[in-house]
Amino acid sequence: MKNLKDVMTTDVACCSKDETLFNVASKMKQRDVGSIPVCDDQNHLLGMVTDRDLVLRGYADKKPGSCAVHEVMSDQLTSGEPGMSVDEASKLMATKQIRRLPVVDNGKLVGIVSLGDLSLEKFSNEAAGHALEEISERPQAH
Repeated sequence: MKNLKDVMTTDVACCSKDETLFNVASKMKQRDVGSIPVCDDQNHLLGMVTDRDLVLRGYADKKPGSCAVHEVMSDQLTSGEPGMSVDEASKLMATKQIRRLPVVDNGKLVGIVSLGDLSLEKFSNEAAGHALEEISERPQAH
């Protein structure tokens, strides 16, 4: 069974918590990604900002493009470690309803794994499919 270190993307674009929404949106466009990890100058993971965060917590709340990322980022994070199995990661992503999992080693960002990365692995294809199914389901209204 492969581990996250075998499938993760290591060339990850990061931003600081003080970068503007406009700069982060531009990075997302340039890299063709939907999320960017927020790190300090030592590469410690502080949060994640997604295209959805920019829209719902930023622009829909009439925040300007000059607003700092820390005002819209998610700081309640779930992360994996390089030695975590692909199957474990798929299950974690399904349980936590996330499509991208930052990979940290001693608190420092070393990579990121998406459901797409996991689905490319022969052994995890079923687990990644299940994770996507779980993530895509809407919670029942009570």
